[in-house]
Amino acid sequence: MQSPTILSCENGWLKIAGAGVFSTARTFDCGQCFRFGPMPAHLPPPPASDAVWGIAYDRQVAFADDGVYLYVYADKEAFESIWLQYLSLDADYAYADERLVHALSGPSQAHMQAALEAARGIRILRQDPWETLCSFIISQNNNIPRIRKIIEALCRQYGQEIPGGYAFPTPNALAGAGQDAIFACGAGFRAAYIWEAAEKIAGGAFSLAAVQQAQSYEEANQLLCSLRGVGPKVSACTLLFGFGRIEAFPIDVWMQRVIDRRFGGKLDPTVFGDWAGLAQQYLFYYERYASHSS
Repeated sequence: MQSPTILSCENGWLKIAGAGVFSTARTFDCGQCFRFGPMPAHLPPPPASDAVWGIAYDRQVAFADDGVYLYVYADKEAFESIWLQYLSLDADYAYADERLVHALSGPSQAHMQAALEAARGIRILRQDPWETLCSFIISQNNNIPRIRKIIEALCRQYGQEIPGGYAFPTPNALAGAGQDAIFACGAGFRAAYIWEAAEKIAGGAFSLAAVQQAQSYEEANQLLCSLRGVGPKVSACTLLFGFGRIEAFPIDVWMQRVIDRRFGGKLDPTVFGDWAGLAQQYLFYYERYASHSS
């Protein structure tokens, strides 16, 4: 596996070689995160047309790619300490892709191969656990535009102002804001869940570190599901995108449709081993955007 290397920096954009197959468009349009969108006017134009800008880990950042090179709007120190890991550039996705295809056989293998080819370049983002937990609590019975709107309202009201926007509010900030204030940001019935989680974390009754340090997926899942409003799907998404548990396989309406239509109603995610979450993203993306078969 080749290591990512910074080749140059021009107008604040780092040019990265050796990042493997990486698709900015696919990675940031497959339901993993909710704070990225089109490039703003206040930043230098990206060196490639596929570009996104957003806020993560309390700072603004932008990513772009031209199919050969990855471009990151950040300084070298931030890339090496935050964004390299955030984009999973230290993981061997070529090996993962081979594992996923060979985990199945027959028509199931053919469908997995088609999904992989259509969605290749997606990377599992390693996001902040607290932000990820809140984001997927908000995602319940919701759509992406509204999820984005609620998160943005919470950040503007209770997040720290930073260059380019606002950081995601801390557990202390949301615990102090209160349930009614979170409700006023459009969270609806989810306000109670967010506030209770924030209060428990701020007060020490619940530990995100304990989830991170759990010895097994089952233990981590059990801990998260002890929070009110966190069920199997929210827990799986949080573990996959916020805690680096790539074996997580969230099942929502889209994924149940995939299992029913493409796998005869039977698919055991454990066949994909430690890369089940990547298989889920490929299958989700293919079903939603690329597959035109009945």
